[in-house]
Amino acid sequence: MRTIFRDNGLTIVLVAMFLFSIVGMIWSGRSAYNQDLREHGLAAIGFLAYLKSGNFLSALFENWESEFLQMSAYVMLTAMLFQRGSAESRDPDDPDRPKDELPTATGRRNLILWWLYSYSLGIALALLFIISFGLHWWASLTAANEEALLHGGKVQSIGSYLLDAQLWFESFQNWQSEFLSTAVLVVLSIFLRHKGSPESKPAGASNSETGA
Repeated sequence: MRTIFRDNGLTIVLVAMFLFSIVGMIWSGRSAYNQDLREHGLAAIGFLAYLKSGNFLSALFENWESEFLQMSAYVMLTAMLFQRGSAESRDPDDPDRPKDELPTATGRRNLILWWLYSYSLGIALALLFIISFGLHWWASLTAANEEALLHGGKVQSIGSYLLDAQLWFESFQNWQSEFLSTAVLVVLSIFLRHKGSPESKPAGASNSETGA
């Protein structure tokens, strides 16, 4: 067990933190949602009903969407762009890495498969972003229609809701924070250190040194 945790501790702890956070989100979100229902003279709902509500699913998927957008953009941009001195960048004077080239002696089919594998991380994260955005779009529409029914408003279709400012406000409010935090990490890693972290340069490295 000690070896398993040593070899997989980062993933185990992150998953545990995710589970703790989502349980907290469900508990607090249901409490706030039920308070709103009571203010409108309606009965409170249980946990299972809340998990299926647009209110919960919209909040869940809009955050997943922004995280996968951040990660996919970061993976792809760091393959093309540089920031001298940052631990998050390749060295602009020596950008090539060993074992990063496509094989030359292979068939057309194998070459296509190898190309897809070579870019599979960025592609997978981009697909997760697209899926999360679609789920956020649907769940946000559900939440908006639930709210409209409570207040006697107009129910919208999924097509018309794509042009609704509320959907894009929910997305942009998360996107801006993700891009800001990533830019801050890139810049701070030029000047600051965290000993032992692969996201940091070695504690004794100069500010001009690029890459972790």
